[in-house]
Amino acid sequence: MRTIGFIGVYDKTDFMLHIAKVLTELNNKVLLIDASIPQKAKYIVPVINPTLSYITEYEKIDVAIGFKTMEEINKFMAITEDKKLDYDYILIDIDTKEAFEGFDILYSDRRYFVTSFDVYCLKKGLSILENIKEQTNMTKVSFSNGVQKDDDEYINFLSQNYNILWNKNRIFMPIDNGDQSVIVENQRLEKIGVKKLSVQYKENLMYILEDIAEGKTTLAQIKKTFKNIEKEG
Repeated sequence: MRTIGFIGVYDKTDFMLHIAKVLTELNNKVLLIDASIPQKAKYIVPVINPTLSYITEYEKIDVAIGFKTMEEINKFMAITEDKKLDYDYILIDIDTKEAFEGFDILYSDRRYFVTSFDVYCLKKGLSILENIKEQTNMTKVSFSNGVQKDDDEYINFLSQNYNILWNKNRIFMPIDNGDQSVIVENQRLEKIGVKKLSVQYKENLMYILEDIAEGKTTLAQIKKTFKNIEKEG
């Protein structure tokens, strides 16, 4: 089981659903946990009778909403100390210090700092990480129409006194009006489609999926899976 933390105040829900969709199509069992304050997944993932906290299935993805710690999820699923959650991947949307600690993101297998380059998003997102006591590797995932060298250096400047080791590989996701239109259409149709997404968006999704899989899945397998999903519409 691999646990992947997506950290920051930037809206990550649809981005994470796309990642989870491909992972499930690669025959993985996936749990996506929305531990964010807005709980956007509560509104775009269809459910018949939502409660304060629940787990529902959406396109073969288990989506957990309303939980503050991993212990709460274990209790909800009746997992005892001698058992483990039965998932290949757990993806966690984090936007507070409390959730970072409650889901032990410090000890997750991968950590991605997801942000745009507006000052609020950067500073508020980085504030989640300011009290980390152990040196921690993290990968930047930046949503922007165009990335300048100064933008990346500004993140480094803001986090220079934090216990963060930024990985050399950075992921730049386009903020494209076409991609946004596709995402909104998917939400209305209650599906996770990739066919109409921009080439750059899909290529960067493939890159992050290859990084998450860490040798378990090849890039060729990921590309083939994308094509299969595209055939679905």
